[in-house]
Amino acid sequence: MASLKDVRVGETCTVSKLSGTGAIKRRIMDMGITKGTHVYVRKVAPLGDPIEVTVRGYELSLRKDEASSVEVTDVEKAAAQGVA
Repeated sequence: MASLKDVRVGETCTVSKLSGTGAIKRRIMDMGITKGTHVYVRKVAPLGDPIEVTVRGYELSLRKDEASSVEVTDVEKAAAQGVA
């Protein structure tokens, strides 16, 4: 299954599962990334870390290790930039 770190800039996806444990999983959930949430990938830093995403109407930066613990489905090109 694909993770959030595999989603390219300009694509949207739906969170299917959080595979992290403990503090990492709690931090991701506190940021609003929960099962069924739509995520739009806005930018990726030149070296790939961090990843800037739009979740529930606000921008958020995630480290690659955090993004790898978010399993996603329904990856597709966004119809309009910034819409998630």
